[in-house]
Amino acid sequence: MTQKAILLIASVLGGLTVAIGAFGAHALAPLLQASGRTDTFETAVKYQMYHTLALLAVGLLLFRIEQPALQVAAWCFFLGIFIFSGSLYTLCVTGITWLGAITPIGGTLMIVGWGALFYAIFKAL
Repeated sequence: MTQKAILLIASVLGGLTVAIGAFGAHALAPLLQASGRTDTFETAVKYQMYHTLALLAVGLLLFRIEQPALQVAAWCFFLGIFIFSGSLYTLCVTGITWLGAITPIGGTLMIVGWGALFYAIFKAL
């Protein structure tokens, strides 16, 4: 993934996070309250935003640091958002509970992303 792609994806994900959060707070509020999934939805939005900011930081670090581990971090954050938050959003809207079983895969990718970011910075500085 190129630096430009990372920064563009982070920008799009940031906007989507705000839109999804607003959609959940307004249009989906009755559904989320009825199913008891409001907290789950909020967790998905929070983790999406945190890791979107991490992805943005990786893109910005690429201006100063050329480390392959930054690419690993970028992919892990991106896929982690997709799997972690995506599975929780889908669970909240559809009620398909087995999706909760794949959520930890996304969380693991996010953790690996943080480890790769640490490694890249440690090796570069």
